[in-house]
Amino acid sequence: MDKFMASAMVMGVVSALSGQVRAAEGQFRRLPLSEYVDKMKAGWIGQMVGVGWGAPTEFKYNGRIIPEDKMPKWHPRMVNQFGQDDLYVEMTFLRSLELHGLDVSIRQAGIDFANSRYRLWHANRAGRDNLRAGIAPPDSGHPRFNKHADDIDYQIEADFSGLIAPGLPNTVIALGEKFGRLMNYGDGVYGGQFVGGMIAEAFFENDPVKIVRAGLRCIPPDSQYAETVRDVLKWHQECPDDWVKTWKRIDEKYHHNPAYRRFSCSGAKAAFNIDAKINGAYIVVGLLYGERNPDRTIIISTRCGQDSDCNPSNAGGILLTTMGMSSLPAKFTSALDTQGKFSHTPYDFPTLVSVCEKLARQAVAAAGGKTEKDAAGEEVLVIPVQAPRPGKLEQSWQPGPVAESRFTEQERARIVAGRPGEVDLGSVVEQFAPGWKVSHCGQDMDPGLWPEWGGKKKVLVTHPLNQTTGCVLAKTVDVPAGKKTTLRLVVGHHPNGDWLLVVRADGRVLLERTVGKDTAKSGWLAQEVDLTPCAGKSVKLELINQPSGWMCEAGYWAEIKLIVQ
Repeated sequence: MDKFMASAMVMGVVSALSGQVRAAEGQFRRLPLSEYVDKMKAGWIGQMVGVGWGAPTEFKYNGRIIPEDKMPKWHPRMVNQFGQDDLYVEMTFLRSLELHGLDVSIRQAGIDFANSRYRLWHANRAGRDNLRAGIAPPDSGHPRFNKHADDIDYQIEADFSGLIAPGLPNTVIALGEKFGRLMNYGDGVYGGQFVGGMIAEAFFENDPVKIVRAGLRCIPPDSQYAETVRDVLKWHQECPDDWVKTWKRIDEKYHHNPAYRRFSCSGAKAAFNIDAKINGAYIVVGLLYGERNPDRTIIISTRCGQDSDCNPSNAGGILLTTMGMSSLPAKFTSALDTQGKFSHTPYDFPTLVSVCEKLARQAVAAAGGKTEKDAAGEEVLVIPVQAPRPGKLEQSWQPGPVAESRFTEQERARIVAGRPGEVDLGSVVEQFAPGWKVSHCGQDMDPGLWPEWGGKKKVLVTHPLNQTTGCVLAKTVDVPAGKKTTLRLVVGHHPNGDWLLVVRADGRVLLERTVGKDTAKSGWLAQEVDLTPCAGKSVKLELINQPSGWMCEAGYWAEIKLIVQ
């Protein structure tokens, strides 16, 4: 099958975006635009709250329940999750839709994702590596090329599809066939379509059981993922007051039974389990046993363990969509920084809301709906009722044929991220800290001069070249005699990582200090280095962003300054 036939297949699947799916029996549902925006805002807040609350526990409790006293305490400022990959990755997909329209091709979506510069893991990383190597979607997510195809990745990122498609399950399904196949296949894709379908229904329904069943209708009923959801619904019905008992049944079947981990990237017996099915089960457990209480919903999804920040983020996004921004507890919204920019995106919160509203209008119109005004002159979305049309059954352990889809030379020329070599930040560093030079800067996590990050303006972002070679900022300085000279640095770290700050003078180490949550309590560390021992000399200073564990190793520099007293 050549790439043109493959594209035709994908376009056939995503025809819902072109309005080719008819409303069920010609029925429509009406949603005031103001109510849509209110609920859509809450959907994003729910994701931010869930991931922020659960982040300290992520993959620290595998195959076991998080003890109640180990559950982090909520603080209002935790909502500001602008550096979370659980949020900004899906915003890459929003950006493709914003720039190219709802009918953006899967190949263009693949190029945009290939050009992302943030650090990735599992299916996302494998899919993007495939795209950068010229393997075009949908093959980039196919099990022949992607050993993580059943992992959780698109499930984490699919909230956007429901938030821009209120009441439109077929639009959600189509978006999953487009963006989910960049990195996933089979249950890995179904997890995202399930989550997106629940959010789409949450604009009209607040009963968690009905919402879960609505998401279930968006995926093939014969899939193991659908079996997982049905099991959790059944077990909840059998013991509605004991979520721990249901957790144990999930653990026995979907964690310890190899038949349900046939394509587990970590192996069928590993404690670590990033399969979409079991983590999807934990989303459902939070929704069903949370009983519409946001705290309880997020806490239960978190305490289930495994990917215990992503799962409560999904659960929180679904539940809070049903509530609407205007009904949320103040503790979730009072500290929201509306000017904070989501990493690797052009979006702050108001811009994000505006883009989603624009795309929702387009999605409703493309599905055969419209926007009209009511008697009071307020805009109302008139949304066709859709009977969900899930895709055909796929199983990663018995996959169908590949599409033999490859990027053309012209398309590959448009993929500039990930090419061998260093990032050239020379002019950027000169602008930030005149006289300093940069070398060995890697390409991950979007190095450059950011307008804002972590509450500070004009932040220089660097990244190590690889797991052993740090990024170096260097400058030769004359240290005056008879005066105290101090090098002042203000440096920060990604919320999910740390790095080693090394300061050298003519090769001699003056400072080694970890920049992480234990040393930079507010996200930033102010560090002074005494250069008096170098007085009267011309020395080469080197500031090194050295990797310390190869997870979110970016260095954030807010100030580099020499002070002579």
